Amino acid sequence: MNYCRRVVNRQFGSVLHNSHLRILRALSAGVVPDSDPSDKPRLRAVDLAQKVQKEKLKTPGDQTPVSAQQQRVTELRRLTRQLQNVHPNVLAKHLHRGVLYHDKDLVIINKPYGITVRGDDPTTNSISSVLPVLSKLLDGMKVNSDSVLLPCLGLEKEITGAFLLARSVKAAEHIADLHRHNQVRRKYWAVTVGVPVPEEGIIDIPIIEREVTGNQPHYKMSLSPLFRMNEHGDGLTKMRAHRQAQPAVTKYKVLDSSSGCSLVELEPLTDVKHQLRVHLAFALSCPFLVIINILIGASWPPRNCPSGF
Repeated sequence: MNYCRRVVNRQFGSVLHNSHLRILRALSAGVVPDSDPSDKPRLRAVDLAQKVQKEKLKTPGDQTPVSAQQQRVTELRRLTRQLQNVHPNVLAKHLHRGVLYHDKDLVIINKPYGITVRGDDPTTNSISSVLPVLSKLLDGMKVNSDSVLLPCLGLEKEITGAFLLARSVKAAEHIADLHRHNQVRRKYWAVTVGVPVPEEGIIDIPIIEREVTGNQPHYKMSLSPLFRMNEHGDGLTKMRAHRQAQPAVTKYKVLDSSSGCSLVELEPLTDVKHQLRVHLAFALSCPFLVIINILIGASWPPRNCPSGF
């Protein structure tokens, strides 16, 4: 044992002595030496709690100022994401609070942005999936209630505003009959990028659904115009109508414009898939940011209706 100690002292004595001297000098200077300079200090729970507390105590002046409009937009985006994933009963209660009008035949609700009317994905909410619960809420949660709610006129996922529901099959059939005979009047407000020129007019350009090939084949709605500029650019040449094109007519009027955006009133005279967005983007070169359904008008109640209808 003594021999081993002598060997260790002879080989490593100077090294150990120098290490002890460095540690003593560091302690006298108030510095704690690291065993390995490459190791990063670990974040303790106390340090993390203090950091979170400092973030909470930050004054509003330390943050970037946000306007009231930007705050409202942020709140609406957060609400949209929440409504897509909340329990169906929560969505039904939200729709119940947003009822705009109701009687024994019709119900008009405020459809939220980003919620589909008829959802194909069972993992996300849709208007149709919560209508049974909404019907019971309108009847005061009666146990033996047999009332129903049926969607009458569809709204796209990106469109918000007034959405019409029928409280019986007969009412839904009457609304569908009025819609087929163009007796239902609808108006929308759209916020667009750019100002349409002219500021008021009628867009009468058919729309067709074309197949887009590539890595991800899909279908896209586009214009199918009946006229084009002639070779000299001083007149129009009539083109043959495409057999698959659907007539599409939209009345529009610019209500206000500011900062490169416009508030446009739209009234579709036909019912073609994505009609408003296609006419805005391709006919007026003013794509929309948001579209709100503000008016639904029809001949009501139906003529020669049965008693009690």
